[in-house]
Amino acid sequence: MKLNPKQKKEAHDMMELWEDDLLERYPEKPNKSKEEFRNYDNPVRDTVKEFYRMNHSYQTYDFVVEKEKEFLSLNRKEMGLWDAVEYLNTLVDDSDPDIDLDQTQHLLQTSEAIRADGQPDWFVLTGFLHDLGKVLCLFGEPQWAVVGDTFPVGCQFSDKIVYPEFFTSNPDINNEQYNTRLGVYKENCGLRNVHMSWGHDEYLYHVMKDYLPEEGLYMIRYHSFYAQHREHAYDHLMDKHDHEMFKWVNKFNPYDLYTKAPVKPNVKELRPYYEDLAAKYLPDTIRF
Repeated sequence: MKLNPKQKKEAHDMMELWEDDLLERYPEKPNKSKEEFRNYDNPVRDTVKEFYRMNHSYQTYDFVVEKEKEFLSLNRKEMGLWDAVEYLNTLVDDSDPDIDLDQTQHLLQTSEAIRADGQPDWFVLTGFLHDLGKVLCLFGEPQWAVVGDTFPVGCQFSDKIVYPEFFTSNPDINNEQYNTRLGVYKENCGLRNVHMSWGHDEYLYHVMKDYLPEEGLYMIRYHSFYAQHREHAYDHLMDKHDHEMFKWVNKFNPYDLYTKAPVKPNVKELRPYYEDLAAKYLPDTIRF
């Protein structure tokens, strides 16, 4: 499915709204005033709520399993890293005066902040890659199945997930197999055995799982799992290894949330560095 310009703009706008909503929920400074955040009018806020109403209604265990079968064969497209980033850039509507940064620039803001702090090069590359799974929008996936906070399916939905009231429309809430604390899982079974709601995080993890260190893969796979790394709602599903790896997820999260700035990175100047870095860890072409 090919998106028309209006659909691409809508997808990009939803990504922006979700990210701004995260900043309101998890501000860098707890005492930050409301005026310091993007000023939402009521229709915008309704859009965010409608997004989560759909997300929470349709992200069932069966839906996730079907999406895993549909996409994880990675047979949609083969691209080099920079081709994939430029493909993702087509989500930006150049006619929109409110959108000033394309996807490359957002990724570079994240990765350059990581590099400036002297983190390992694989960490820098992970920052550059972390949102690349949003190409799902360009493969025709609805926005509620690409972005948004992620959570386990196949067990009881935590009230720590954003807008938990919308799960009343999810059929799994009435399914005795899925609506208990553990559902289909066992105590401390490890997140590797847990199906997460479908979106760009889980998808990109599978795209990259053969190439990056495990710490980077955890960052990619769980960077939107706010119910855990901010609210600790799913400790009962995590094992000791998960808890150890989540130290890296927590280290990554501020770079993702708080590095947006109006100053554009110089893509032309930075590209050779990232091409060399990608060549160290990734194959020439990547399967999506």
